[in-house]
Amino acid sequence: MTAPVFLVEEDALTGVFPGTVFPLDGPEGRHAVSVRRLRVGEEIVLTDGFGTGVHGTVAAVEGKDHLDVAVTSVRSEPEPRPRITVVQALPKGDRGEVAVETMTETGVDAIVPWSASRCVTQWKGDRGLKSLGKWRATAREAGKQARRLRFPTVGDLAGTRQVAELLAGADFAAVLHEEGSTPLATAPLPETGDIVLVVGPEGGVSPEELAAFAEAGAHPYRLGPSVLRTSTAGTAAAALLLGRTGRWG
Repeated sequence: MTAPVFLVEEDALTGVFPGTVFPLDGPEGRHAVSVRRLRVGEEIVLTDGFGTGVHGTVAAVEGKDHLDVAVTSVRSEPEPRPRITVVQALPKGDRGEVAVETMTETGVDAIVPWSASRCVTQWKGDRGLKSLGKWRATAREAGKQARRLRFPTVGDLAGTRQVAELLAGADFAAVLHEEGSTPLATAPLPETGDIVLVVGPEGGVSPEELAAFAEAGAHPYRLGPSVLRTSTAGTAAAALLLGRTGRWG
């Protein structure tokens, strides 16, 4: 089994090099000591979630929430090419967290929650902020579980106008739609830049939204003969593109 991954602050690994002893405490230290029960000599990986990772071994354990990591190597993971963003319409219940979890495990680089006109779920006020926090926490935990060094960003809730602006700036943009005449498997893809996929809600993307996205340069593509749930379509499409672009080479 590969070494477990723990998340540190963004700039915490600056200046760390092999031979350094790095202290891990706080919530991540408590999880490492009290939940994972790591012991001296066991392997561990620390990451800032932005592509920098430190591999090492546990040098000492103190109390219930502190351990020291003897650093053996430092790795910097470059930005992926091309970068894949999924605009995810808000699903019902906890399906949103399921979508975020599986897309993170698959390798998506950014997730944008979208309040589509046909979404049954709507994020408003404090409840919306709480839901967004759950999505971001899910991405962090799934990133660690998947042993990623670069975690996906989860953007603020977007309306259709903001999504159209995002699509207009993409190198390739697509709306996943069962009535799309072109399969995503044959779409021409860029070698670099940004790919943006739109996943609609259970009720589908409205004609007005499709028109706005088409004006921004995003046209409907189909995945296959079956219709996937909104919580699984993004993962399936991302897996297809990761294979086609060579990122799953």
